[in-house]
Parts: sequence; C-alpha cells; structure tokens
Amino acid sequence: MSKTLSAHVCIVGAGPVGGTLACRLAGAGISVVLIDQATLPPMENPAFDGRAYAIAAGSRCLLEAAGLWDALDVPPNPIHDIRVSDGRIGRPPSRLHLHFDHRQAGDEPRPFGWMVEARSLRKALNARFPMQAGLHLFAPAKASVTRSNDGAVVRLENGPTIRCRLVIAAEGRNSPLREQAGIQVTRIPYHQTAIVCAIAHEHPHHDLALEHFLPSGPFAALPMGPSVDAEPGGAAHVSAIVWTERTKDAVAFMALDDARFAREAGRRLGPHLGAIRAVGRRWSYPLSAMIAHRYVDTRLALAGDAAHGIHPIAGQGLNLGFRDGITLADLIIEAVQAGEDVGGEALLARYQGVRRSDNLLMFAMTDGIDRLFSTDRRVVRAARDLGISAVNRLGPMKRVFMRRAMGVGAANGESTSSIAGHAPSA
Repeated sequence: MSKTLSAHVCIVGAGPVGGTLACRLAGAGISVVLIDQATLPPMENPAFDGRAYAIAAGSRCLLEAAGLWDALDVPPNPIHDIRVSDGRIGRPPSRLHLHFDHRQAGDEPRPFGWMVEARSLRKALNARFPMQAGLHLFAPAKASVTRSNDGAVVRLENGPTIRCRLVIAAEGRNSPLREQAGIQVTRIPYHQTAIVCAIAHEHPHHDLALEHFLPSGPFAALPMGPSVDAEPGGAAHVSAIVWTERTKDAVAFMALDDARFAREAGRRLGPHLGAIRAVGRRWSYPLSAMIAHRYVDTRLALAGDAAHGIHPIAGQGLNLGFRDGITLADLIIEAVQAGEDVGGEALLARYQGVRRSDNLLMFAMTDGIDRLFSTDRRVVRAARDLGISAVNRLGPMKRVFMRRAMGVGAANGESTSSIAGHAPSA
C-alpha cells in the first residue's frame, strides 16, 4: 500500500498502557495511530483464567476518561482495606502488623483501588478501538520508525506510511524502540518467580487485600468479585493470588495437582478464608526490575514497561504505566489545544521530569522492601516487625503510605494532571 496517514501521535504497543492511552487521546480529539506486532487476542467468549490487575484509585480516572471503566463486563471489586504482615510458612503471622483502612486515607473516603479481571479490560479495549474516531489500529503489523527533528515516519510492512509528531514506545520491557534510541537500562535480577492464579474460598474476603511477607518472597491475596465461571456453578468468594517463590521452588509448585497446590497456597495464606480451591489457570513470571536511564529521545517517549519494571511486591507496576499515560495525555492534549508541537523538546522534558522521579522512587522502594523481607534472619525479622508496628501507630506516616498505595498526591503526578491517577504488566 502507498497510502500515507498523518497523525499527531503513533503509539507502538496495544497493551493496557498503550491501548488505554490511545483511547484517552482519541477521545480528546487527538489523531492517533496504534500499532502492535501481535494479533490482539479475541475475547468474545474468554474463559476465566485467574489473572487480574490491581487498579489504584488514581489510575481509575484514566480508564474512565478513556471510556473503558464503564465498558468492563465483569464489575471491578473494591479494595477497602490492606493488611501487611510478616511470618513463616505454616505459622500464624506476627502480631505486629500494619492495617490500612480506606476511611483513614483522606477527607473523602474511597477505595484504595479495584481488582479488574485482565480478560475484562482486554475485551473493553478491543471493543473500544473501532469506536474511536481518529484512532487507526494496525495489528498485527511490523513497523520501522525513522525519527528526526522535523517529525517521525513510521512505515508498516504491507501497510501505509504514517507521518506523526511523536512516537510513544509502549511495547514492553524488551522495547525495540528503546534499544534503537540507544537508551541504557539498569536491571536487577531477583531469582524469584511470581505464581499468578485465583482461588475460590469458603468465607468472604470483606474487600481486604493481604500482603504476607515470607522468607522466600511475599504472598498476596487480592479480593475479586463473585465469578459466574471460575468453577462450575460459579463462585461467590474469589481472590487473586500473587505468590512469590524462589525460581527453583516455583517450578515444582506449578507442577502440583490442584489439591496439593491449594494446600500449599493455604499454608501461606492462613485459615481466615476457610477452605480454598484453585480455579482457572496458573501463570508464572520470572521477576526482575528494570529502569531506563532516560525516558525520551528525539520525537520519542517511553511509557509503561518500556520505561520501567518493578517487583510486584506493592502491586504498582501497571499503575506506574497508567500514571505515565496520565501525564502524557495531559501534556499532549494541552499542547494540541495551544497549537504547540506535541513531540517537541519542551514537552518531552516535562514528561521525563514528572515521571522518572516518581518511577525511580517506586523502583528503589520495592527493591528495598523485597530485600528487607525476603530473609529469615532473626535480627532483621525483629527489626522489621517493630518497624511495621511503628508505622501502624503513626497516623501521618500511615496516611502517606495509604495515599501512595492509592496512586494520588503530588508525588504521583496529580498536581500536573487534570484527570488525576497483580499480575506483572505488559
């Protein structure tokens, strides 16, 4: 094809971050081309697979502005409380714990976040793309990108040529566009694997998210809504599990039958949810952290996992990507309305200034927490339990932690955003 398209922005990567940002921009009247090298998974009749995202309160605003929140066909389940505890496998957790209550986080109580089924968000994105005027989707498609001070040219194999002012790389941790730009990254291997799945359980979770620190890594249970198809006849009480293990042990746990797998999960979870059953599929993800040394280059901005990847210990990976999207959307919309260059150096410098500092802080914090808690040394255990208990008693410090978990506040870019924003993200 010899056709040429002109657009303000070309986004490479149609995952949750790139796809949501494309919908947000198109909904604001910005011309967008969205490209993905893979075929978008058909989701008309998806089976329950156990994967879910913890969407922070601040990130919900982006999904709403993109027209996706109300299109979710499985209702999101709120997270009203978060309990952080320390312990050992098969033993009761330490009595020194940290409890976050959403009613104590600010003047206007709202949930810390919501659990959204991954299949529901994918289905909403797939349905939204063709409805957006000014959004052109190409998937699967192979693209070559040429950037200069004058603009960017994206050539699609067996497709049109796209001329745009800005290219946004949202193609994941192994971003070809980042490598093409010569942007270096820092990587930290954890030698851990996250097992992601879901369980049905006897007792209600009362919208409580649990983060239980064990010597091999954190074990999280996150409250999902009732499911009509998690198991035959449906399941009234369901939670998502993010179970971090040393990689060599994770392989063995993944190979267990459902009964033994549920028994091992129960040893880490404790008895408060009653009898549990494994439902849906199991997924495993090798864990590492990564952060790009810079987020921008000529006519290029990195977003989501192309810019950063963190340990899932706080469930913030995808939310950091959504906060990238919030900042980019606001800057681009403002620039178009003012008749300014959406890919100019000034806009890119503002984006990097806002987002890299926030992401770098979360990168360091999650890495430090994992190192502090993934050990069974007696002195370290005693010190961290006392620290947890101290934070639980200090109201102002506790509120800072709660607002960061919600993804709101100036540190998260809210001051620059007009719309304000556990499975590893794509």
